[in-house]
Amino acid sequence: MERARVIIADDDAITRLDLREMLDSLGYLVVGEVGDGRSAVHQARELRPDLVIMDIKMPVMDGIDAARILTEERIAPVLLLTAYGD
Repeated sequence: MERARVIIADDDAITRLDLREMLDSLGYLVVGEVGDGRSAVHQARELRPDLVIMDIKMPVMDGIDAARILTEERIAPVLLLTAYGD
């Protein structure tokens, strides 16, 4: 069975590393990692992943705007995540 291909988009390198390790251990294939929304859109257009896991708050273009583009262009489903603290 072919492994699902995933792109991780988060401006925090440690979060990207943690997500990559978790996804690898679950059998997913991480095909790309980026640190901003614009790069996420560009990479997803090129690689056509099965899923994009993306932070909401990122530089250059936020995750919501990037997810909107990926959804409108039917490139890949997007899972948005964020860390919020008071």
